[in-house]
Amino acid sequence: MKIKILSIVTALLLLTSCQSVRVVTDYDKVAPFNSYKTFGFYKEGVDRAEISDLDKRRILSAIEKTFLEKGFTKSESPDLMVNFFTKEKQQINIYNNSFNSFGWGWGWGWGPYFNAQHNISNSTQGTLYIDLIDTKRKELIWQGIGRGNLSTSVEHKDELITDFVNSILSNYPPKER
Repeated sequence: MKIKILSIVTALLLLTSCQSVRVVTDYDKVAPFNSYKTFGFYKEGVDRAEISDLDKRRILSAIEKTFLEKGFTKSESPDLMVNFFTKEKQQINIYNNSFNSFGWGWGWGWGPYFNAQHNISNSTQGTLYIDLIDTKRKELIWQGIGRGNLSTSVEHKDELITDFVNSILSNYPPKER
């Protein structure tokens, strides 16, 4: 009974942890973040992202919407250039639950009452990098990195990409220390 409860709790933790985006940011401590009012996209960089054009448009749209909500204006001669790139990595997880008839596991299953369960899960870990470049200084002033599991479901792509972008850009501008 304890093992079943532990298995259920573990499965719930795995499911909830898989749905979140883990974010890390870094920034130039002397950049004048309050002075930036306009943004634009670094087309050459965006064009190099190795994802479908549909996903590029989804990411661009989510970034644009977030910046507009933050009070920025899109411009042909912006204060900030926005660039992004992506990475993905396949993950295969194998869980080996081995138990004998006495209710506890031992070894690799040698014994007269061995019963093994193997669970295999396959997921894709995605990483979205968003870079902000000061156009006057021509320097990277802020970078946000979001990591999380990707869904293969087309119906959820818009929601997933919006979640990645919102999670990353919620840390911009950086809080004064």
